[in-house]
Amino acid sequence: MTLPRHGRALLLCGLIASAAALAAPGLPSTNVAWVPAAADADIDRAFAQARGAKKPVLLYWGATWCPPCNQLKATLFNRQDFAVQARSFVAVAVDGDLPGAQKLGARFKVRGYPTVILMSPDGAEITRLPGEADAPQVMAALQAGLAGGRPIKSVLADARAGRTLTPNEWRMLAFYSWETDESQLVPAAAVPGLLAELAMRSPAGDGETTTRLWLKALAASDDGKGLKPDAALRARVQRVLADPALSRTHMDVLTNNADDLLKVLSEEDSPERTALAGQLDAALVRLQADASLSRGDRVGALIGRVGVARAAVEQASSTAPVLPQALVQDVRSVAGRMDREIVDAYERQSVIPAVGHLLGQAGLWAESDALLKANLARSHAPYYLMLQLAGNARKLGHNDEALGWYAQAFEKSEGPATRLEWGARYLTALVDLSPQDATRIEQTATQLFTEATSDKGAFYERSARSLQRVGNKLTAWNVDGKQAAVLQRLRGRVDALCRQVETADNQRAACERLLKGPDAKAV
Repeated sequence: MTLPRHGRALLLCGLIASAAALAAPGLPSTNVAWVPAAADADIDRAFAQARGAKKPVLLYWGATWCPPCNQLKATLFNRQDFAVQARSFVAVAVDGDLPGAQKLGARFKVRGYPTVILMSPDGAEITRLPGEADAPQVMAALQAGLAGGRPIKSVLADARAGRTLTPNEWRMLAFYSWETDESQLVPAAAVPGLLAELAMRSPAGDGETTTRLWLKALAASDDGKGLKPDAALRARVQRVLADPALSRTHMDVLTNNADDLLKVLSEEDSPERTALAGQLDAALVRLQADASLSRGDRVGALIGRVGVARAAVEQASSTAPVLPQALVQDVRSVAGRMDREIVDAYERQSVIPAVGHLLGQAGLWAESDALLKANLARSHAPYYLMLQLAGNARKLGHNDEALGWYAQAFEKSEGPATRLEWGARYLTALVDLSPQDATRIEQTATQLFTEATSDKGAFYERSARSLQRVGNKLTAWNVDGKQAAVLQRLRGRVDALCRQVETADNQRAACERLLKGPDAKAV
């Protein structure tokens, strides 16, 4: 998630934000000739255009509500240098809620929002860009991909075989979006080991690339279950933390993974953990104050500080963490300033969710709720904030309030894929928090299956996973057979739905797997 500005009258800012919000659901930016795509034919035309012009294709996959997508719109896509660079490629935008978009997701193996892929005119992937990096770094990664032009699979194969790579190709590997790889290059569980292997193979003189690979390997190591750091690697990280220029270079890894790095590099209740927590905090304080970073990245640095403070005292899951008062006051100050200063609708949709999360992590739940509620009318996707409000209430054990917000979020959500996803969240919460409410559970499931009937992309990618979550949750709800009558009626509706689903791409098979859990014999 990411983040926004103010200093004039509140009314003026409100008018500006409202006007910007009206334009927000459109293409990613107005300064680039984006080609909108929602079907195979759209993509095929874009690639034909690219082949005719001998240009690569840049594919952006996102959603109106998605905070990191809005961060890209607020900090990258609107840049003049991006617009100039866009003349050298065909820019294609896919909104995940357009008809056919989820089928395109299956075609290009994209799931997470945002995903940005640079491809050759013949469709080979050159690289996936790191949406979490700051805009200048993403631009540099894009330029490295454009300069090299070789598919990332070939570059990786050569690196692992010990063949010589250009500096640009090493940069492509270091700045590749492993988070959105979707096992294209390597299974997710193998990423830490692969990154460590690349770090060891990278040229000794290329400190930035080597260090980034090591940092990414550590961040992907799942609390020490992957890469096992040695003294030399700990010393490398400490050098990054102590050097303002190095910590700025690797800002995105530090801000997004500060607590993970702390856990991987130190043992619980050890003097080393206390010392490292202090070093991480000092580096993050500098980043938080760095005016060259976007507001979103600076808020990310503060989120990292809170995460480190919680992890340092083993309060990672506490809803009422005991944090230094100076840190809590800093959270309050930043939250208020961000809300006052934001005028751009994209930036607001990026930053306010992050600030709401930040306040909750600091134990300031009432203030998080107040901020999110105050921004409902100013957001072009208020249903995302409603989902956060539901999550806040659920964490605090306020189940009725949580269900109320889940219901509102589903009701207000827009777009077929988003509605199935939000509806799945609502149904999951109903089964978890109010399992006795069979009537509402059945009504919600029926509504979701009915909406899926009119959605040609219901059994592709995110939508298919949403429906499968619904099916899994319902079969688990009936594990004792007490809801057999409800499940029987719902199976009848699913059977009717499946008869209307095409057999291509295993869509009908995916439909027929719904509600076929371990309780099937009981019904």
